[in-house]
Amino acid sequence: MERMRTLIVDDEPLARQRVRRLLEQDSEIEILDDCADGVEAIEAIRTRKPELVFLDVQMPEVNGFEVLEAIAPEEVPQVIFVTAFDEHAVRAFEVHALDYLLKPFEDERFRDALGRAKEQRVDERKREEVVRILTMLGETRGARGGMRRIMVRSGGHIAFLRTSDIDWIEAQGDYVSLHCQGKKHLVRDNIGTLGDRLGADSFARIHRSTIVNIGRIKELQPLFHGDYTVVLVDGTRLTMSRSFREKFFEQVSIAP
Repeated sequence: MERMRTLIVDDEPLARQRVRRLLEQDSEIEILDDCADGVEAIEAIRTRKPELVFLDVQMPEVNGFEVLEAIAPEEVPQVIFVTAFDEHAVRAFEVHALDYLLKPFEDERFRDALGRAKEQRVDERKREEVVRILTMLGETRGARGGMRRIMVRSGGHIAFLRTSDIDWIEAQGDYVSLHCQGKKHLVRDNIGTLGDRLGADSFARIHRSTIVNIGRIKELQPLFHGDYTVVLVDGTRLTMSRSFREKFFEQVSIAP
């Protein structure tokens, strides 16, 4: 069996060094890299595609939970949270972390967690269950208000865009285009999974390729065959297809 591809994420250098030292003792582990913050972690998970991540919870700017919120459910690896604050234990298991290490942890406790990760790796049924749970988590999180920020690349830098600033979203192949006050940001994501993470109280899907910020809608104009033109406050005109009409009206609590 190939070695298990593993990523280390922690803003404390000594903590990263210790996890690396322990992992290097296991010949079944391949260490891909270690990351010093959440922004690096998101990029590394998307590009390096690790099977296992040791993920610190408390990090500046982007914490461990926000890292997972930025990743599509089907891309989320097995996760072992590492933190100094046990108050986060319950939430860690809510996002179906494989295990949870409370700093300072003993070497034996670390090896136990790693052993469970390797056991789960060989059971694809368990892996599929994790994906389903994370997908449902995304839907539940969306119902509670959804993600607040989304990572975008701008001018060679990585920035975090407030989702409340998004006017509408358009699918473009393997990417989505975020339209924000006259500017566009291209992000690699699936429009369906992104819509689930954004939250049903703020965003609605009106077409297979379009999501709109409900707060930006000025009016609806009926068209033929049950379609509508959705007019935004800035004058943008979008089409709501008949197949999304009923769910949209239920979502915004008005009758068609």
